[in-house]
Amino acid sequence: MSTVTLQDLGLTPILEGKVRQLFSLDDDHLLMVASDRISAFDVVMNEVIPNKGRVLTAMTAYWSEALGAVAPGSLVSCDPMVIDDFVPGFVDLPSFHGRSMVVRSATMLPLECIVRGRLAGQAFEEYEQNGTIHTMEAPRGLQLGSSLPTPMFTPSTKAEEGHDLNISVTQAEALVDPEVVAQASAMCLALFNAAATRCAGVGLVLADTKFELGFVDGNLVLCDEVITPDSSRLWPADAIVLGQTPPAFDKQPFRDWLSSLDWDKTPPPPRVPEEIVAVTAARYQEAYERVTGLLLKDWYGAQS
Repeated sequence: MSTVTLQDLGLTPILEGKVRQLFSLDDDHLLMVASDRISAFDVVMNEVIPNKGRVLTAMTAYWSEALGAVAPGSLVSCDPMVIDDFVPGFVDLPSFHGRSMVVRSATMLPLECIVRGRLAGQAFEEYEQNGTIHTMEAPRGLQLGSSLPTPMFTPSTKAEEGHDLNISVTQAEALVDPEVVAQASAMCLALFNAAATRCAGVGLVLADTKFELGFVDGNLVLCDEVITPDSSRLWPADAIVLGQTPPAFDKQPFRDWLSSLDWDKTPPPPRVPEEIVAVTAARYQEAYERVTGLLLKDWYGAQS
């Protein structure tokens, strides 16, 4: 196995996230690399989930193409041969294949653009306590897993440190031009509806998802990861029981396992047993294969 790194090829990370690295290629392009690390409650675990980075990248590639008619995207290519044109020598780094993608540089919106079709997660916790969703009015009588009358655009802030803050559309308009918020809302709702229809065709419910949007050449486009197990809740349609947490093809079962431990959700993280690693890896792979109808082993680098 080669020990050559992207830094050896002359790249330096401009951003180190919990799961991703971002490298500048030129004035117009970036290289985004997804790792196999897994985070929960803003804490990165010490153990990795095999092929997780490839699942995130492969699903993003699938959805970017599938939703291309709904909204333009920033993705250029995940093909190692194409990436090699931007980063000579990349083709000889198989450990990075399939979890790297060249994207257009974008001026990002300072908002997380969340769309919710079902009540779950923090939105359900707020609803239980206050009867609202992101401080916005919501119907009475909803349960965990209930469908909302129509999908809701529910933004949040992007916190450089600590947790993002759920906000209303009105609060978002105090941070971003109201016309841009309206454009982002319309784009995200259209993306969600198209994706939810595709998911329904394979027996899955897209309960909610988080989109990242930015401006490229003055146009609002879809950026970063798209409808992955890290950014979405994907439920088997035939296993949803209102009032109960459904089985899921996303990161929620991993969060639930952590919540069952005597851990205060601050570093250092607990040890993740091999069986939890294996189950989580299988769940990520099944999410990709069930959504796309493709085999992960056929994705770039998945057998390396």
